[in-house]
Amino acid sequence: MNEETPAVAAAPSDVWAGLRGLTPARIGIGRSGDALPTGQQLALRLAHARARDAVHAPLDLAGVQRALSDHPVVHVRSAAPDRPTYLQRPDLGRTLAAGEADKLAVTEPDLAFVVADGLSPLAAQSHAPQMIEATIARLPDWSVGPVVVATQARVALGDEIGAALGARFVVVLIGERPGLSAADSLGIYLTFGPHVGRRDSERNCISNVRPPVGLSYAVAADKLVALLLEARRLGLTGVELKDEAPTLEAG
Repeated sequence: MNEETPAVAAAPSDVWAGLRGLTPARIGIGRSGDALPTGQQLALRLAHARARDAVHAPLDLAGVQRALSDHPVVHVRSAAPDRPTYLQRPDLGRTLAAGEADKLAVTEPDLAFVVADGLSPLAAQSHAPQMIEATIARLPDWSVGPVVVATQARVALGDEIGAALGARFVVVLIGERPGLSAADSLGIYLTFGPHVGRRDSERNCISNVRPPVGLSYAVAADKLVALLLEARRLGLTGVELKDEAPTLEAG
């Protein structure tokens, strides 16, 4: 008598595959016993190493200057003398080192750009030059000051730089804090009437400029220019300046 061949269960389909294609978040990555699968463990360690490297790597000043060769570029330093001090003393990253303001001539431009290394110099050198070019192309009637490249810099350093230049607006393009899904994300901070002592509530922020995964340069530049034009009309930035643009897609 022939025994009936037992049915073989089909391998379960990966129900998370479609969602993983829509987000860099780690979802449905499985497990091996009580731990992550080996491949996921290694991927997590690699992401952590990339984030640490992004924080500690120096800004490629020469590379940034080459990318901005069509514009005058001035390099300044914050009061933080080195990277360990910068990470331990955020306050020193918000003010210029002694004598650095002397490098900045009062030209009273409509707009000043500050490229700041922040917590990811990789992001600043990878994305800031392209963002500056895209923004200037959309503002043909605006006067633009020299591009100031600031090292060991926090966002508020742009206030002192903008005031020294006599700029009406300052835009700080800064490397954002790296995470385990993004080590090279650029943040953009816009401030009207920059001066020392401006509060964070008096700025507007555009984050996650990081094509092709985050915002593209074109989308981010359109958003920044829309904010600039409305800020000029109202004479302010910050919580009172609302982003009325429709929802934008990354890419």
